This record gives sequence, C-alpha cells and structure tokens, in this order.
Amino acid sequence: MAAEKRTIGMGMDYSPSSKAAARWAVDNLVMAGDRIILVHVLPKGADATHKELWKSTGSPLIPLPEFMEMNVQARYGLNPDKEVLEILQAASKVKQVEVLAKIYWGDAREKLCEAVDDLKADSFVLGCRGLGPLKRALLGSVSNYVVNNATCPVTVGTFGISELRLFERMVMFGSGY
Repeated sequence: MAAEKRTIGMGMDYSPSSKAAARWAVDNLVMAGDRIILVHVLPKGADATHKELWKSTGSPLIPLPEFMEMNVQARYGLNPDKEVLEILQAASKVKQVEVLAKIYWGDAREKLCEAVDDLKADSFVLGCRGLGPLKRALLGSVSNYVVNNATCPVTVGTFGISELRLFERMVMFGSGY
C-alpha cells in the first residue's frame, strides 16, 4: 500500500529560527510525495494589491516556481530569503515534493492556527524567537500559542548560536491514546 500524501505547513517569516526550522523539516520530516505549504502572515495594515479579495481566506495557493518570481513577491509585499527558496526548490526536485505558498493577513497566532485547519495540515513547523519566560508573558509567543491551539502535531525550532533545539507536541484527536 502506498503512503498517503501528507501536507506539511511551515510558518515562515525568514528569521534565522524559521529558516533553521525549514531546513530541519526538509532534512528530517519531509518524505517523497509530500506537500509543503509555506504560510506567511502579514500584519493587517500591510499593503497588498489583492488583500481585499482574500483578507478572510488568505491568498490562493501559489506554486513555488510562480512564488519565486519577483513580481509575485512584490504583489504580496513579501521579500523571501533566497536561501529558504533554494532549500525548498532542491527538496521539490530531490524528494519530489510539491511546494506551495499561501499568504494570510492578520494576527500571526490566529492565522497560523487557521491555516492548519484550512490546509488540513498533517504537521506544522515554525521557528520561535527564543524569548525568556518574562518577555514571553509580556509580549506573547506565537509559537507557544500555535503549539497549544493547533489541531495537528507542531514542531518548533529555536535557532541558537551553535545548535538547533527542537521539541514536538503531538495532538491526538480520536486516536484512542
């Protein structure tokens, strides 16, 4: 029996921790035939030509080759990191995975959890800023919110000076565990 195609969401802001998390996911999580969806969340006030059309549902899914075009990036107000796009392009070719991008507008915490449901993600990967307990309590933590509210397993990568630490939270629904 062939393995079912999985959808792996990646929260992406091109910070060092989200880049490291994307690299980890491609190296350790993504398998042949999977589908990777880069999820970008721009602030409500961010200017984008098509924002009004998709402010409640997010943009349509954008295939990686199209997303890599400068005019598409400019249309959505994004400035993607070349290294991340090259990692995903290589994964697309080597592991035969489909890579897509989707843009949402609004609060990152809520929109990432919404994306998990909308995209029917089997797993979600994102980075975190590595805030201490006090700053996390005062400023709020996107990754902590997603870990506690997403309806799929979430992997959070923290990029440190010399290491990448990862932890997972498995959310089992209706599995009898």
